[in-house]
Amino acid sequence: MEALSANEAKTQFGDMLLKAQRAPVQINKNGKPVAIVISVDEYESIESLKLSLLQARADKAKGDINNGNTVAGESFFDALESGQHD
Repeated sequence: MEALSANEAKTQFGDMLLKAQRAPVQINKNGKPVAIVISVDEYESIESLKLSLLQARADKAKGDINNGNTVAGESFFDALESGQHD
């Protein structure tokens, strides 16, 4: 992935947009990554994947509820806080 400083991104904005159509472009500020510029197609693809994952999780939750596979709320939140998950 190509990386540009924030100043380079500002002064070469048009060129950066063209590059982002082909591959993500990382923007660094003070030598640290702060943003990634991606194409609209890439963004829409990511959003679609996120929606599909969320839909699959909701479907699984509905199935678990219908099958009586539930846990007490307190246990759920204790596991969530401790970082445990299925």
